Amino acid sequence: MTATAEPPAAKAVTRAARIAARRPDYRSDLADGTDRFFGVRRSDCPWCGAGDLRPRLHTSDLVQHKPGRFVLDECRSCGHIFQNPQLTPAGLEFYYRDFYDGLGEERLNGVFGTRARVYRRRARSLLPYAAQAPARWLDVGTGHGHFCESARTVFPATAFDGLDLTEGVELARRHGRVTRAFRGSLPELAPGLAGQYDVVSMFHYLEHSTDPRRELTAARRALRPGGLLLIEVPDPQCRYARLLGRWWLPWLQPQHLHLLPAANLRRRLAELGFAVLLEQHGDPHDPVDLLAACWLLLDAIAPPEDAPWLPTAPPGRWRRILRGALFLAATPVLLLAALLDRLIAPVAGRAGLSNAYRLVARRDGSEQTAGRAGPAG
Repeated sequence: MTATAEPPAAKAVTRAARIAARRPDYRSDLADGTDRFFGVRRSDCPWCGAGDLRPRLHTSDLVQHKPGRFVLDECRSCGHIFQNPQLTPAGLEFYYRDFYDGLGEERLNGVFGTRARVYRRRARSLLPYAAQAPARWLDVGTGHGHFCESARTVFPATAFDGLDLTEGVELARRHGRVTRAFRGSLPELAPGLAGQYDVVSMFHYLEHSTDPRRELTAARRALRPGGLLLIEVPDPQCRYARLLGRWWLPWLQPQHLHLLPAANLRRRLAELGFAVLLEQHGDPHDPVDLLAACWLLLDAIAPPEDAPWLPTAPPGRWRRILRGALFLAATPVLLLAALLDRLIAPVAGRAGLSNAYRLVARRDGSEQTAGRAGPAG
């Protein structure tokens, strides 16, 4: 029997019920404020250890509108940008809850599930450096495994495994998108994966890590000698970061803990015994900067949607109408922003407007290279 799609009205009722069911837990979590969600503010750079820091951004949660204020500091010595103070484990759990899973799962799964063309381009970037199809590939931060599903059309003989902290990786295995599913962190699981992979990929993963230097060391451990590491991250040196300020989507507070300039990442890879084969800025660019900035601004102005962490009562009919009317009135602005994003995209890399970059690096053949120890976490 063919399953029928749930009517929009029924979906709205179901979502409202799910929000209501979560509200008591969120109120309990917030009863004592948000201080416990933040660690101790540090006075040195977690990347290079220098003590010359300056504030780069003060902002709030512009996507979910969960309570809290977040600060990004920039190291004057190396340019590394990081959340300071950083979220504690309790803070990470609170702010990630209902973002990629729960209430946010359907929305984000729909977004990630429609980007097959982008995923195939990422996989093809490896073709000039792979003499033969990789036998085994580990995708770190795989989510629901949509990249692996698309990359298999480029490398049909490759076995794709996925690693993620969430249950999405287990769903990916059940749907056949990955061969093996590992749930947990790469540094913790790397000893059991040592030398097993021809390729390790990290697409928009390192910026979420509490310790990206440790993640890179773990990736090296999982690779066989001569294996390839494929990384894509937001570019904090993108001109849009300054032009758009807090409305630049890749700041994504509080989820993004570290933003790494390409030169820093290249140096760290060299310390670990990698040879960087490719640095790309144009192709990884996602042409959404102006549209996303306009949307975030409108979302901040408009009456909020219902959410279990908000102190206000669920929005009534007139608040919902006002929100819809505001976005409807702004449709020409949103369309213009989307058009400009598309027109700028072909030259974004050359103009310094690319919001992401990609590195491909080959691990050396030595089992001894460990790299220098970094600053204490």
